Amino acid sequence: MESFLSLEQGSEACVVEKKSRFIAQIAPVSSEDEANAFIEQIKKKHYDARHNCFAYSVGGEKLITRYSDDGEPQGTAGKPIMEVINGSGIHNICVVVTRYFGGTLLGTGGLVRAYTAATKEAIALCKTKTMKYVTPVDIVIGYSDLPRIQYILGNVGADVVGQDYDADVTLHVRIPAEQSERVLGQITEMTSGNAIIDAQDNIYA
Repeated sequence: MESFLSLEQGSEACVVEKKSRFIAQIAPVSSEDEANAFIEQIKKKHYDARHNCFAYSVGGEKLITRYSDDGEPQGTAGKPIMEVINGSGIHNICVVVTRYFGGTLLGTGGLVRAYTAATKEAIALCKTKTMKYVTPVDIVIGYSDLPRIQYILGNVGADVVGQDYDADVTLHVRIPAEQSERVLGQITEMTSGNAIIDAQDNIYA
């Protein structure tokens, strides 16, 4: 996977359906432990609610997903929340929808619509960022080679995250992973093998 959406910050939204309140609360998470901690936090906050249903998606290329109806009829809460998450394309996200019962039964269709609507509204309020699969590389070159190296890196959309100027120039860059081998080959050729290249393991950044 070359890229995916992740959260910069979470959000909260509330939908009212026949006097029942559905409060969707979203947080960025990077592991199942963080997701479970957020779920427990919301359960303690809304200890008096009838249901705290949740779904989460953690990981990049290999996703870990879980969801729970927390006492609602099977398939009416956790699964609809999970389907909204999947449709959003956002990874590393945990959604808990708290329901305060309003006295009127909604039926399975009404529950699905309400949990879906609350989740969609909260996700629409989230601030997202794009995570790219990149190769972090430190490149040491002479000053005379700098303009040509910058040109090569710019052509593939590499991010220069830092530069050190001493006897030589050290560039700290993130190159799209699928292009890193070719780009580093070009740099080696262009500098006649004089560039010092330290490529690290691929990451999402």
